[in-house]
Formats: sequence, C-alpha cells, structure tokens
Amino acid sequence: MSQDSAVNRLDRPVGHADHLLGDPSAPITLVEYGSYACPHCRAANEQIAQVRGKLGERLRYVFRQRPLTHNELARRAADLVEQARTPEEFWRAHILLMSRSDVLTEDDLDSVARELGVSGEDAGASEAAERARRRVDLDIASAAASGVRFTPTFFINDRRYDGPWDENSFLDAMLGTLGHRVRAAALDFASWAPSSGALLLLAAVLAILITNSPLGGAFALLWDTPFALGFGDTGFAMTLRSWVNDALLAVFFLVVGLEIKREFTVGHLASRRAAALPIAAALGGMAAPALIYVLIVPAGPWAQGWGVPIATDTAFAVALIAMLGARVPIELRIFLTAAAIVDDIGAIVVVAVFYSGDLHAGSLAAAAVLTGLLALMNRWHVYRVLPYALVGLALWTCVHHGGLHSTLAGVLLALFIPTRPPPNLHALTLQADSIMRDEARRGGEVLRHGPSSTAMATLDAIHDRLQSPADRLLRHVEPWSSYVVLPLFAFANAGVVLASDVIGGHEPLMLAIIAGLVIGKPLGLLLASWIAVRSALALKPAAYSWQQVAGAGGLAGIGFTMSLFIADQAFPVPADFAAAKIAVFVASIVSALLGVAVLWHAARPRVAAAPVADTLDATAL
Repeated sequence: MSQDSAVNRLDRPVGHADHLLGDPSAPITLVEYGSYACPHCRAANEQIAQVRGKLGERLRYVFRQRPLTHNELARRAADLVEQARTPEEFWRAHILLMSRSDVLTEDDLDSVARELGVSGEDAGASEAAERARRRVDLDIASAAASGVRFTPTFFINDRRYDGPWDENSFLDAMLGTLGHRVRAAALDFASWAPSSGALLLLAAVLAILITNSPLGGAFALLWDTPFALGFGDTGFAMTLRSWVNDALLAVFFLVVGLEIKREFTVGHLASRRAAALPIAAALGGMAAPALIYVLIVPAGPWAQGWGVPIATDTAFAVALIAMLGARVPIELRIFLTAAAIVDDIGAIVVVAVFYSGDLHAGSLAAAAVLTGLLALMNRWHVYRVLPYALVGLALWTCVHHGGLHSTLAGVLLALFIPTRPPPNLHALTLQADSIMRDEARRGGEVLRHGPSSTAMATLDAIHDRLQSPADRLLRHVEPWSSYVVLPLFAFANAGVVLASDVIGGHEPLMLAIIAGLVIGKPLGLLLASWIAVRSALALKPAAYSWQQVAGAGGLAGIGFTMSLFIADQAFPVPADFAAAKIAVFVASIVSALLGVAVLWHAARPRVAAAPVADTLDATAL
C-alpha cells in the first residue's frame, strides 16, 4: 500500500485562526484546500454555496490556502488575501477571486488589493504581508501532512473526501447516508497498513475456535459438502473447500502474477542491480528451510513436505513491518516485499513441478492452445480485460482437468494481461476538459438530460487509457484477493483440533516444519544476502543494517497461507495435514515474535546527512 493512500485525515484541527463560515459549533465541518488560480476550485465554489444553502447552520465551511505550484500569481493571490484585517474582508476578497474570470490575472490581484486597501508599495514589504506569507506557509505544510496532492481537496469532519464534487454527492457524504458510511468505513480499514494481515489472522483464529467447539463436526462437514455447476447433462462438482482452494485461490495467484510482472517491468526488480539482493535473499530463504526439513524428516510418506517451510506469507510479514513504523526504513520494507515476491515465484514453481496430480495429455494440450491464444491477444494489442477473463476461465478448466494445480492458470493469465506505454496525461486531460466544458454549456438545453452517449463513450475511452489493463485489473482484483479470498482460504483450511493425539507420532514432521521456518528462513536469507554483497553481485543500501536484515528474515519465517496451501497438497492423510497445520501456526507465531523483537531493538545505521539543497529538491519531487 502506498503512503499516499494511508494519509486521509486532516493534519491540523480546525481552530480559531481558520477562515470559517457558519456556526463554529456546527456538527458538520467541510475543509477545503484550494487555490485562486485553480479553475476546478472556482467550479466547486458554486457547489459549496448550494450545499451551505441546503444545510444551513448544520455546516461550517473552512478554506485553507494551497496555491498551485509553478504559478506565481497563485501564491501572490494567497499572500494578498491573507492580508485582510477582518473575516468580512477576507471573504469578500475570497469570493471576488473565486467568481472572476476563468484564468487568474494581474487585474484580479489589482482589484483585490484595492478592495483590501493594500497599496503596491505595501503589498509585499509590510509586516502584514510577512504575517500573511507565514500563514500561507502553514496552510501549505498542513496540506502536505494531510496528503493533499491536488486542488481542490476536501475534508468532511476531518476525513478526506474523494468522491464527486456535485451537490448531491456532497450532501450524501455530509449527512452520513448508509452507503457513504459503509464505504468510508471500508476505506478507513483498507488504509490501515496491517488490515489484510489482521483479517487473515481473525479468519484463522475463528476457524480454530469453531473447530474446537461443539460446532466442530458440522463445520468440517460444511467444507466437505459437494457443490456442482452444471448445464444439462454436463456438470462440474467439487467440495466447498476445493472450490476455495482450487478456484478462488486462483484469484490470489492472478494477483501474485500481476505483482510479479509489475515488479520485473517497472518495479523494484526491474534492474539487475536492484533485483540482485532480494533475489539472493529469497533463494537462500527457500533453500535453507528445505534442507533442514530433509535432514530432519526421514524418507517416507512425509518426505514430500519439504515445500511447506519454503513459503513466506507476504500479508502478515508486510503488516508487521508496517506496524513498526519509523523503526523500519522504507528501503527495508522494499527489500522484504521484493524478496517475498521472488519467494512467491519459487512457491509457484514448486507447486507446478512437485505437487501436481496425474497428467492428462488432452487437457494439457488444450491448455497450451489457450495459452498461445492469450499470447496472440497480447501481441495483437487486445486491451480489453473481458476477452482475457473468458479465455482465463477456459484455461483454468483445462489446467484443472490436466492434472496440474488449477491455480497456475491465474499465473499464466497474469503473464499475458497486457501493459502499454504510459499515457500522455496532458493530452488526455485537455480532451476530457474540452468534453466536459462542452457538455456543461449544453446542459440546460430543452429535452436534454445528462451527457450525450458520444461524450460518455469518449470519456470511457479516456478512463481506460489512464491505466494499462494489467494495472487496472490489479487495482480492482487485489482488494478482493486480500480481503475476501485469503481470509476465506484461512477460514476453510486453518481449522485444526488442538489435542495431544494430533501431535503424538508427528514430532519429527512438526519439528522439521518449525525448524525450517523459524531457523532456516532467517539463516538462509541472511547468509545468502551476505554472500551476494561480499561477492559484489548485489549492493546493500546503507539505510538498514545487517541486524535489520536478520529481523526481516525472522518475519519471512511467517509461512501461513502458502505453507498451508502446500501442506494440503503434500499431506493427503488428514492426521498428517492437521499436525503440519499446528506446526505452521507455531512457527509463524514464533517467527513473528522473533522478527519484531529483532527489528524493535535493532540499531539504525548511521547515514551521512544529505546537503540541504538536495533534501529540498527531493521534497519538492
């Protein structure tokens, strides 16, 4: 999750120093960060007036300065208006600037200066001008701390409002309609960095509690209930657990594939230098646990379980590292995330090669043909997602019947969902603005309701061009994967009876899994990273220490989702699978505690301070 999406609260509470309209004790507060040179602020100003008319004394409106950058008149206008001596003078000058021509001009500033009684000599050199500049600077700093990236940006009762600016949408948000409250609560939860990991943990704990309650038997029977899809004499039946593990989990693998594709094209693994360290760390973090497992478990029915301790649960690891906040440098978060993505690649390969069933040539041949069709669609620049989704469903069916694990269809589909060159945002913005202006001019015509179908089609095309199909699909599907698919997978698979007879006779198996995750993961990750750096194959950023790398290795020992998934494939005997689940839970908890403890007490490396000019340039970017 990006930092921008996490900042959605007002940085500075509304106080007496703010420019305020309405009853100071009103239950609804609307704060706007705006600029007098912004045409969108001028357009939204009329909507604010209509909303104030509807809500009356229930609303207080606050305006804060956030002048457009790269626009000298915007900053001069803000500095000038802030020289008003009374609230009445300020609002007269504010309305004057917001209601004049579409483009801010020198004449506008001259008119406001005359309104305020500010002479040309006093406009920039007086004590009042200096106070005004300081006040504008404070508003700009508050805007940055509140996550404001463009104007106008609105906050309703201290929470950023990202919806439409029309009157009805404003009223829905301010009056707290049920739909808006549900959406706001969902966005608040999703913006909390550990949210996906917390939901995953809650689902697992709930499954364990139900399994060990009087409802345990019915709960197990529920997941073993057959569920069929059919048409005429043709049908397709699996148990509910198989639908989750084989069908819904394909969505998770689709997201993993899209993330892998992004990282290797434009992300942190795009260059050899940047990718070398996390790749080496991930390979070491997979090899060491597998080796430890093989050394502990003798040859026999458990030998296939060596893949269980090689996996890292990205959701839990990233959630914990995010909760540590400033104690963990952003570079270490990037390192762990990239290593987890490489780890996912390894887990996918392991599942495909070592945990597939009996192969059926006809179905696999059909899957190969469909994969070739996906490649041709990509080559032919088919940018609509629907054709890929239809072919992907057929591919999933063929892979499932072919004997390979059906979730691999999600990865294959992700590899061929196309990217495209970055859009020309300036040209698209001008085109959209031209269309909207024309539609606004014609909006009052007789027997005309809403935008024309031609305009809507063009706006849809502009919207489609803003993101590549791969990025758009990842943006829409990833929340479903994180907040629905993975918790449901944990709910269906984490249930295990906590009894001594489950452990009895499975001690070597459980020891191998726990040792692989708790010891093998951090040891392999740290050792492989050190070798890569010492051999000059990779470069470790100075922002984090080797002790912090060890702490990240501890968090990588949280197996959970992928470990349970591989355990389900490796141990067909229910008792073996139950013991493996307990081992995964224990190892994940111990790894989480060890990783957090190491990172909490890790010493930060001393990094030379950057020159002031460089720091300012970086901030400006």
